[in-house]
Amino acid sequence: MISHPPLCYAYISPLLAKSDDPKMADDPAVLDVVTQLDKACTEAGFFYVKGHGIPDNLLKGVRDITRRFFELPYEEKAKIKMTPATGYRGYEKIGENITQGAPDMQEAIDFYREVSKGMYGDLGKVMEGYNQWPQNPPKFRILMEEYISLCKDLAKKIMCGIALALGGSPYEFEGDRAGDPFWYMRIIGYPGLSGENDIGCGAHTDYGLLTLLNQDDDINALQVRNLSGEWISAPPVPGTFVCNIGDMLKIYSNGLYESTLHRVINNSSKYRVSVVYFYETNFDTVVEPLDTYKTRTKGDKKFERAVYGEHLVKKVLTNFVEE
Repeated sequence: MISHPPLCYAYISPLLAKSDDPKMADDPAVLDVVTQLDKACTEAGFFYVKGHGIPDNLLKGVRDITRRFFELPYEEKAKIKMTPATGYRGYEKIGENITQGAPDMQEAIDFYREVSKGMYGDLGKVMEGYNQWPQNPPKFRILMEEYISLCKDLAKKIMCGIALALGGSPYEFEGDRAGDPFWYMRIIGYPGLSGENDIGCGAHTDYGLLTLLNQDDDINALQVRNLSGEWISAPPVPGTFVCNIGDMLKIYSNGLYESTLHRVINNSSKYRVSVVYFYETNFDTVVEPLDTYKTRTKGDKKFERAVYGEHLVKKVLTNFVEE
């Protein structure tokens, strides 16, 4: 049974306006945003972000050019086929991605921060490689790189607010934690309902710190499991991002914030597009709970230390059908 109570909203414009101010925590408008973020992360781990400053025409533009790519013949899309040799970057056909052993009804392109040979030693060897950018549609790379840059900046500023919400300084996620963040972007196409497997993406959590989802405005397919174990619909709200926290932020928060299970079921007859940007820690960061008055309220550190890069590689190596 799917229920439809609204997720939380965070109107973050005041936080963005003060993001370069070391005294941002003294500003009442910023503190109001921090309260919104804390409520959203505590109650659901998923929320809508408004007032983010990324133009609507760019949000729509990246979805439109994604759709145009997926409309191309398979032979054209396969020119940038994902393989281990590319560091798992590139195109995957429908059914090639798996979640918990079951094929997902989606096609996608994966892009990661590029990793040169030896950049992270043995830890990063699996992820070494460069992004494969399609030649068609024209200007695909230019548009996506602009979008990635804006998403990275936005996510960094949201993390300042989350750091304050956790009782730390706005800069908790700078330096060794996420001062040199890894990132991952997945652009996804979900076919309309076929009468067979309708699971566009099986239930999963995200790996890193923060996810920014840009989804089609007219198709309701994303579902989130709330703290009571119910699946909640997260319908699109034009002009917003759906934002959720990942496994590494759950550890940093000492379990105050949950990396929430979510899934995609496209019951529409329409083809659905989503563009998902994942903001992560530094690749080689050892992640353990922050030491703040808020995280200490959960008692002793609840989680084992984790290395983000190890966590990512383990997931990547089990995400695809072996050929």
